Amino acid sequence: MTTGFFWDERCFWHGGGNYAGMLPVGGLVQPMDGGLPENPETKRRLKNLIEVTGLARDLDMRGAVPATRTDLLRVHPAHYLDEFKALSDAGGGELGRRTPFGPGGYAVAALSAGLAQAALDAVLRGELDNAYALSRPPGHHCLPDYPNGFCLLNNIGIAIEAAKAAGLAQRFAVLDWDVHHGNGTEAVFYDRADVLTVSLHQDRNYPMDTGAFADRGTGDGLGCNLNIPLPAGTGHRGYLAAMDRLALPAIRAFAPDVLIIACGYDAAANDPLGRMLATADTFGAMTARVMTLAADVCDRRLVMVHEGGYSETYVPFCGHNVLQEMSGSPINAPDPFAAVFPLRQPDARFDAYLDGVIADMEAALRPSA
Repeated sequence: MTTGFFWDERCFWHGGGNYAGMLPVGGLVQPMDGGLPENPETKRRLKNLIEVTGLARDLDMRGAVPATRTDLLRVHPAHYLDEFKALSDAGGGELGRRTPFGPGGYAVAALSAGLAQAALDAVLRGELDNAYALSRPPGHHCLPDYPNGFCLLNNIGIAIEAAKAAGLAQRFAVLDWDVHHGNGTEAVFYDRADVLTVSLHQDRNYPMDTGAFADRGTGDGLGCNLNIPLPAGTGHRGYLAAMDRLALPAIRAFAPDVLIIACGYDAAANDPLGRMLATADTFGAMTARVMTLAADVCDRRLVMVHEGGYSETYVPFCGHNVLQEMSGSPINAPDPFAAVFPLRQPDARFDAYLDGVIADMEAALRPSA
């Protein structure tokens, strides 16, 4: 098993400034210590952890070149790219909602997209069995002409369009398990039949007005979008049930040439922007499942693209579990919260309620008699 790990130190240098963390308090403004929740430390510490444990030696560590303007134009219109670059060259600013960036933000975002693009390219060309892109800034909230939720370019969309342009694949499935709805990736492919988008997310977390189960695509893409909104507190068992009963069967039926995971860790139990109670074991178990599915339907071709996750203490261990599963490495990083987070899982009454929620979605997806 050859697992690629694509990263670049410059992606850790992207910054949004402290003004994004301002809260209005009774007509006043209170600055939050640390500024933007999307900061480099969660991803830098994941990279540090795989080096310290030795897991990095079992990975094919690679860099990438930035996505070109031609690459970006397949997803984003010229007027958006021009405005983004001009503001970046002028010292930074904010184009959309919750998307601040500093000087050079355009170049770093293009590099982040380039990491995802290179990871997908290497897997489709058979150079690697699977690959992980440590992309930053993230991308799954970015619409073609409107960035939001810390996302400035749609990394996965750009990677898919580059692969299609190169003739490397025709059918793609994107499974997004970030705690927030993958509204940007959905928007890019909503009317397309060649890309299946599946999003597992906390219901009405972010964005609060997208991610409904009823949103199934339009035109040629009708039926090629599946949102799985889950209640707060879903937990380890609930995530695996939603995967087994909803997400994985949909992907299997679609039979893609490659499976891409929008790999956010903000469903973790102590994440400040989610309330879902997943654990490092949850992410390891979900990874094992998608690897089995990829082996069955697309010759093991699997790519993970890093999205959200805002706990500096826990993202590294969740990511380590994912990479250990992907690579088959025996090197383990023991979960420091293994004695605590299982005690916070929902009880049998909640599990019964969640079973009903999933059953309702299953019933709605069955073909009419």
